[in-house]
Amino acid sequence: MLVSSDNLVSSDNVEVVLAWHAALNAGDADGLVALSAADVEVGGPRGAGRGDDLLRGWVERARIQLEPVRWLAQGARVVVEESASWQTSDGQLTEPQVVASVFGVEAGKVSSVIRYADFEEALESAGAGGSPRV
Repeated sequence: MLVSSDNLVSSDNVEVVLAWHAALNAGDADGLVALSAADVEVGGPRGAGRGDDLLRGWVERARIQLEPVRWLAQGARVVVEESASWQTSDGQLTEPQVVASVFGVEAGKVSSVIRYADFEEALESAGAGGSPRV
């Protein structure tokens, strides 16, 4: 189990978030949409928006790979530190950068994903405390 067994909701939420990462990294926009709420909020340094059309467009434009490094789940929020790489026009991946995202999970689907510059900023934004799981 990825998070403490006394918080099964958080454990289920982590599993959803990890499946979301797997779909993203596979370039599976349909799988990503299936794991997300219809009005999913997607945000980052350039702003935020909502909806599965926005999510599909982001996947195509961003060409990003996000590998989870560590996470902290508290209730409906999962804060994830990620190793991020972007695909260049010639198909190569850039050198990885550390970023973090705060995921909201409701009814087994990602309801929001907001990217931050680092894990500490994401934890602060989410109002999360405690020790991350690796």
